[in-house]
Amino acid sequence: MIACQYCSHQNREGVMFCEECGQNLHSIAERTITVSPTKRFDQSVADLAAKVTWGTARFGHDAFIIIHIRDAAEPIIIKPSEKLVVGRADTTSTAKPDLDLTPFGALEKGVSRIHAAVCRSDDTLTLVDMGSANGTHLNGQRLVPEQPRILRDGDEIRLGKLVAHVYFK
Repeated sequence: MIACQYCSHQNREGVMFCEECGQNLHSIAERTITVSPTKRFDQSVADLAAKVTWGTARFGHDAFIIIHIRDAAEPIIIKPSEKLVVGRADTTSTAKPDLDLTPFGALEKGVSRIHAAVCRSDDTLTLVDMGSANGTHLNGQRLVPEQPRILRDGDEIRLGKLVAHVYFK
């Protein structure tokens, strides 16, 4: 087995790229990796498994996003603009997310400062991982950084270990 130095996933012998995060396993030793101060977790967390949902992808012009964060008392209700950056605030950084998840234990749960973005087009929303340290998962599938995926009503998203369900209203 070959351990990926980026995400620690155990890959089969002979594999050129990490089966989990897509990093090149043979040239990774030649590069200098800047370690993010975001706390990293083992990606095989069984208690965070998601169920697949097939809600509508249509998001009307006057619609709102309702975000139910696991173990939070109240949902977050947002009318998204063209791009909504999700992450955690940090006094040492000038980068500020549009939706700050710090009150929901974002630092302890491995959420990056600029973790993901919800992008709005004419009648759909997409979720994009912004190169986060612990990855963004949509219904249990890890997103490839900078590659948008369509967001549907009822989807489960995971930012590090922070789990939320997204609904359209």
